[in-house]
Amino acid sequence: MSKVMIVTDSTADIPGELAEKLEIQVVPLKVHFGEEAYEDGVDLSPEEFYKKLNSESVMPSTSQPTPNQFEEVYQKLHKEHAPDIISIHLSSKLSGTFQSAYIAQQTLGESVSLEVIDSKRASYAIGVIVVEAAQMAQQGNPKEEIMARINKMLEDTNVFFMVDTLEYLQKNGRIGKASALVGSLLKIKPILSLNAEGEVYPFEKVRGNKKAVQRILAEFTKLYNAKPLHVGISHSEAEKEAREFMDTMREQFDIRQEVITNIGPVIGAHVGPGTLSIAVTPVER
Repeated sequence: MSKVMIVTDSTADIPGELAEKLEIQVVPLKVHFGEEAYEDGVDLSPEEFYKKLNSESVMPSTSQPTPNQFEEVYQKLHKEHAPDIISIHLSSKLSGTFQSAYIAQQTLGESVSLEVIDSKRASYAIGVIVVEAAQMAQQGNPKEEIMARINKMLEDTNVFFMVDTLEYLQKNGRIGKASALVGSLLKIKPILSLNAEGEVYPFEKVRGNKKAVQRILAEFTKLYNAKPLHVGISHSEAEKEAREFMDTMREQFDIRQEVITNIGPVIGAHVGPGTLSIAVTPVER
């Protein structure tokens, strides 16, 4: 029986067991330490990555999958399931991953029913969209209905994140419009987000973690008051803070689905340790 299959990349930071349960196909990016290359989440776990990050003198870099890698995944899914395929990826402002997937789509032409989507987001802000789409696919919803839901989530999903340092974003060239903050962070906690184009920008500057948390909660209240929510918190070596933030969210909002996950090696290479990212999308069920 034909069904819809959902593809994403490793920067969605979806926990492995959840991706397996929902039959989400995850295409890995790579992280490089000098001459050494590792597939994100395949041969380098988040724990191993941050340990290596702390011990290595070289700043890691990252690279996207090739169009051929995507083409192989799409052809395999088409052959084994004869499905419609929806492929959702990291913001094109942060990586060439979407472009690789798009080139693969153009190469395959009409031989495969395939939609390739620029999420304009990163980490589990992609994940909330991918997971909702995969749940609909498992429930037997047709591609058209899943695409309509994805397009709505692309409008309604918001993410805010806090970093301990802008060093990684700056050195890896992903700092975007937050560059104005460099050199001005003494006792200041920047709240960052992604704009409509999928580029990092400074949402607000506050003094200290506590005020940053309060400001994010106030913004979510304004955006989602009384709505049922899917909340995903991703972190890099900040599990305690992630769990505390989720506890607070649970007290204040109607959370129908929640995920706490590690920020993987590729996103971690750009934000560094101590990062906390909170993604929210309204749910319809």
